[in-house]
Amino acid sequence: MASKSKKRSEFFRVAVEGATTDGRVIERQQITEIAETYDPQVYGARIWLEHFRSTLPDSPFRAYGDVLAVKAEEVEIAGKKKLALFAQVEPTDDLVDMVNVRKQKVFTSIEISPEFADSGKAYLFGLAVTDSPASLGTSMLAFSAQHPENSPLKDRKQAPENLFTEATETVIKFTAEDEPEARPGPVAALLSTLGLGKKAAPVPAKEDPEFNVAEFAAQLLGAVGEQDAVMAKLGQDNRALREQVQALSTQVAGLRKRLDETPQAFTQRPVVPGGKDVDAANITDC
Repeated sequence: MASKSKKRSEFFRVAVEGATTDGRVIERQQITEIAETYDPQVYGARIWLEHFRSTLPDSPFRAYGDVLAVKAEEVEIAGKKKLALFAQVEPTDDLVDMVNVRKQKVFTSIEISPEFADSGKAYLFGLAVTDSPASLGTSMLAFSAQHPENSPLKDRKQAPENLFTEATETVIKFTAEDEPEARPGPVAALLSTLGLGKKAAPVPAKEDPEFNVAEFAAQLLGAVGEQDAVMAKLGQDNRALREQVQALSTQVAGLRKRLDETPQAFTQRPVVPGGKDVDAANITDC
């Protein structure tokens, strides 16, 4: 069976121009720059719980996946068109469980570097998820902006100049995984084991149809009929071969009889020349 590929999400909205942050506003140009500059090979943004970053694999604040790609698209909000940032992620099983199994509401917030690596352009540094929007809501961001020295968010940033966006509710849908290789059903598998019949259409692994006796009997009889035809053809070929061998045997027997009847000391009598000058020694005594 083929190995399953990793899950990927559909693109979902993570930020919109004009959204409030810690005293700043996301500009349209910043979203455009993030969509242009983001490259996981240069710096891959990971998914964190409320922007906390732990290096311990069993910590609740471990990474929950990676951002694979981003794109900018216009959306209409309250009758106004705004530029939004959409992200595609590769989640861990924990994030899938949060979204698909526990059915929790997921709110997202992004960390933006206004000027990444002296490029002068904005870059996506991280994506946070939470089921508690107040933790990254407008009140928390406003407090952090008014009291930066006491901000509970300052230690979560990768750089002091980075900014967090307000957490907004998001709908994340994961694309279906690759289907496993199809395997034959019970009837086809049995026929294949017996070396009979044609290859049956593969049945997906997730399906397990009940054994159908009538179907099996019909396929088995058809396969036996095919085998009978093959055996009949082989019989005809064998008869023709036997006739050829018999003819060759008859010819060999005739040659052997002639050889057996020929005397072993037999020599051919020399030719006697004729004429008046023949030597008397060569005259035949008749």
